[in-house]
Amino acid sequence: MANEYRDTYIAGLVNARALETEAIQILSRQVDRLENYPEMEAALRRHIAESEVQRDRLDELLEGLGTSGSGLKDLATGLAANIAAIGHALMPDEVLKNAMANYAFEHYEIAAYRSLITLAELAGHGSAHAALDLSLREEERMAQWCHDNLDAVTRRYATLRAQGQKAGV
Repeated sequence: MANEYRDTYIAGLVNARALETEAIQILSRQVDRLENYPEMEAALRRHIAESEVQRDRLDELLEGLGTSGSGLKDLATGLAANIAAIGHALMPDEVLKNAMANYAFEHYEIAAYRSLITLAELAGHGSAHAALDLSLREEERMAQWCHDNLDAVTRRYATLRAQGQKAGV
């Protein structure tokens, strides 16, 4: 039965790899624009590094299955990331939009890794569990950081704006 699940599992790994590529691009566009939000900048820089390692883990899993990521999916998700970043950059409340989008994106990644763990089990690729679970835990930590700091980011933005200072990024 495991062979019937293999293709679905591999597609999930390819999609997760593209998702990590998108995350790296989204966050990389944000970090250089967060001069008024040093804690957020530091958290995003840490998570970019984690996301790069997560992408490497996915590459290793795919190579172990005799395949690789999809350049086309990476290109498409990268394009989507850049369009979203440009859209947010045009808004005076860019930092708030990014904070909310990051919160949602982390939860999407959590769901992707939870699904991949199940697919790995179904496909008989139990050796992937540790790597996928590690990435899941990293995404959960970042989602928790987003949750814990949304209030502070919002307050900082509102305070700077009320004082007539540059509140965006």
